Amino acid sequence: MTPTLSQSDMPHRALVLLPSGNVTDLAVPDPHSWKDADLATGLSRTFRWGGHSAWLRPLSVAQHSLTVLAIREMTDGALDPDHALFELLHDGEEGLLGFDCIAPLKPVLGAPFAALCERLTSAIAVRYGLPELTPAQYRLHKDADTLAAASEAAHVAGWSPEDIATVLKLSVTPLESDPLDSGPYAPWEPWPTDYAATRWLDALDCYRARRGKPAACQVDDL
Repeated sequence: MTPTLSQSDMPHRALVLLPSGNVTDLAVPDPHSWKDADLATGLSRTFRWGGHSAWLRPLSVAQHSLTVLAIREMTDGALDPDHALFELLHDGEEGLLGFDCIAPLKPVLGAPFAALCERLTSAIAVRYGLPELTPAQYRLHKDADTLAAASEAAHVAGWSPEDIATVLKLSVTPLESDPLDSGPYAPWEPWPTDYAATRWLDALDCYRARRGKPAACQVDDL
């Protein structure tokens, strides 16, 4: 009779080979095991809304992160670099996992998945020196994230206003105008992965370079 291995007995092999050639252990992540470009690529190839879109392309987490940052700057003015980087990296673990779990599915996946995401989030916070938010600061972040989600639901995923409120339970009014400079693409149009990765990485580089300096970046100028 073949013995049955428990989960704790199984070999630990949650390894991902990244475009740079680096290897990241998703279960026990080393904050220095990926390159910035690896994370940019991962975020640009990880899609929101289950990968579904009313456009020809799905919406990347990289573009979403830039949208949330743009909404914060539109609402609250130029952010200091630390808090701008928090917004830019608030879904960073999804770029390492290659998976943006839709919110209603998270309780089904349960505590082990939540713990995995928390370890990845902590590694990203260490790597990029992200601040711990006060409750008031976190509320500002969540307000921007929720407004981005409602706006994406309307303009990208194709949900009706009624369903955004009643099915998705998003009580905010979607934005009409895209807060991002859409470059060569239409407002709210999902960007190609290489373009999204470049825009996200440019923002990361700019805000990191501005730490400790008086001049600030503005995401829409990048």
